[in-house]
Amino acid sequence: MTATMPRRAHHGLRRQMLLAAACALFAGPSLAQSPAGDFPNKPIRMVVTFPPGGSADGVVRMLVPRLNEKLGQQVVVDNRPGAGGNVGLSLVAKAPGDGYTLGVGAAGALSANTSLYPQMPFDPLKDFKPVGMLAAIPFVIVGHPSVGARTQAELIALAKARPGSLSVGHGGNGTAMHLSAALFSQMADIKLVEVPYRGSGPAALDALAGQIPLAMVDLPSALQQIKAGKLIAFAVTSPGRLPMLPDVPTVAEAGLPGYDSTGWFGVVAPAGTPAAVVARLNAEINAALADEQNRAAMRNLGVEPAPGSPEAFDAYIRAETKKWAKVIQDARIKLD
Repeated sequence: MTATMPRRAHHGLRRQMLLAAACALFAGPSLAQSPAGDFPNKPIRMVVTFPPGGSADGVVRMLVPRLNEKLGQQVVVDNRPGAGGNVGLSLVAKAPGDGYTLGVGAAGALSANTSLYPQMPFDPLKDFKPVGMLAAIPFVIVGHPSVGARTQAELIALAKARPGSLSVGHGGNGTAMHLSAALFSQMADIKLVEVPYRGSGPAALDALAGQIPLAMVDLPSALQQIKAGKLIAFAVTSPGRLPMLPDVPTVAEAGLPGYDSTGWFGVVAPAGTPAAVVARLNAEINAALADEQNRAAMRNLGVEPAPGSPEAFDAYIRAETKKWAKVIQDARIKLD
């Protein structure tokens, strides 16, 4: 005699089976496609907001081979300079938040440009998710030997005795070097005539030739001439002395306590990029920065590796934005 299931129980069991199948159908792909589950499964585009050949571009290309190896996909460098970094990062801001389009931006585009430009194509604090800092770039105040000063104190005294008679070259309007020079003048309470150049190298060359008495430049542009005694290094802008110039004081210790103006650049992703994807990218970038060969090569370029967490980079961008807004307002600097 065969046992039969009551009709009501049979229908109840059937409903439960259909419900379970539906849950599996909808939940299965979602779980399989978790944010970082198979990331990355295609090449990653790295938009670099600097032209080829510069220190930032050099650092990115230095890290790419290790990132390719560890991520298992190609990281393709796409140089998009222009408008102080705004051109390249505007592309990143409009890209899908999936981790496959990243941007390498610096202090200008990620912190200062919101106070420099009347209109911005993106909001650095809302349209990006910080992935991690890559490097810090200290600057150095240099002068031609004919300037008549040998120390920062003597330079400030000379500028106060002859207000408006000394000019300082920098790497271009709105650049970190421009803002560093403005901050120096504000904190020293002096008036220097700021002269923009198309990059740090030309400013250093004109200082070397005596065409301009002072220049605020990045370290690679002036290091060899400083060591050869052809340029006077008054101070470095970083919070601590540099291994490459151990005898050159910082601006702060040479008489302006609290001065700190270090250039920097790092990686950001479009807003909405999953936290798990950001964490994976951050871990691999930090590992590449920790490689001793990469660290030595970066220092040869005059930049200091600066690994850290996405949260630390986010806090730093916000602090820099606030800091430079005040400097720009006080110096009445505006760009079109």
